[in-house]
Amino acid sequence: MDIEQKQSELIDQFVKQASSNSPNSPAIVSVIVDATSHPSLFAFSEILALPNVLQLEASENSAYLDMLRLFAHGTWSDYKSNADRLPKLTPDQILKLKQLTVLTLAETFKVLPYDQLMQELDVTNVRELEDFLINECMYAGIVRGKLDQLRRCFEVQFAAGRDLRPGQLGSMIHTLSNWLSTSENLLVSIQEKIRWADSMSEVDKKHRKEVEEKVEEVKKSLFKYAHI
Repeated sequence: MDIEQKQSELIDQFVKQASSNSPNSPAIVSVIVDATSHPSLFAFSEILALPNVLQLEASENSAYLDMLRLFAHGTWSDYKSNADRLPKLTPDQILKLKQLTVLTLAETFKVLPYDQLMQELDVTNVRELEDFLINECMYAGIVRGKLDQLRRCFEVQFAAGRDLRPGQLGSMIHTLSNWLSTSENLLVSIQEKIRWADSMSEVDKKHRKEVEEKVEEVKKSLFKYAHI
């Protein structure tokens, strides 16, 4: 089963569990904790969009809504900055948030210096960092890349996308619209070059035919003079 299909099935599973509980039920908190702890789930926007989950905002469990938002959009550094008003994370949640932190960095930069990664992940040495990238990120299928020990960096070749932040969709649509416009202009330019190449080809064919005709005339003239 590929990672996208597995993600989809897990999302459906947790959405059904969360939808069946009221905002005041302890069970909905358990669903959030289980979802953010699951080793194969890296997308949370569908759970976050559920009305009964959003209603946690006005309840005594509002901190768990903030925690879910953190896992949807935030990083390990964000948690450390707000740890005093968020639930204490389990080891599995800490691992998950650090994996998500790598995804955020990999979406933004294609070359990640080891020093930056060690600072963002609270890793103390290169061996520990490389083990984390290999065992917890690449083997998990969320990133692909090359570890460059000489340059002390991770070269990103692929990174799974994270949940879109509020307002990010509009920016993405604008970027894609600009890309589409540029692509259309490039296509027009290519088509013009193809037409020019075709016309030059026709000119070349015409010129070649004229040369061949002149050669034939010369041959006939030479043959005529040869038999006088």
